[in-house]
Amino acid sequence: MEYIQRIIGLREDNDLKQSEIAKVLNKSQQGYSHLENQKARFTIDDLIKLCQFYNVSADYILGFTNDMKPLPKN
Repeated sequence: MEYIQRIIGLREDNDLKQSEIAKVLNKSQQGYSHLENQKARFTIDDLIKLCQFYNVSADYILGFTNDMKPLPKN
């Protein structure tokens, strides 16, 4: 799935380990690894946290756009 590659790419581009993103999502490193390896599914809450952490839109992560523009300020 394309969104998995986007999530892995964001993590690698930021020189982060799976364990670091696992903490952001309140998961174990193994639990996060299962997400990247598609043994488990990301929840909507996971997606929201990743968007906020990386400051990118859900449209970018989900592959609807290639534009990595930052999230709008509320």
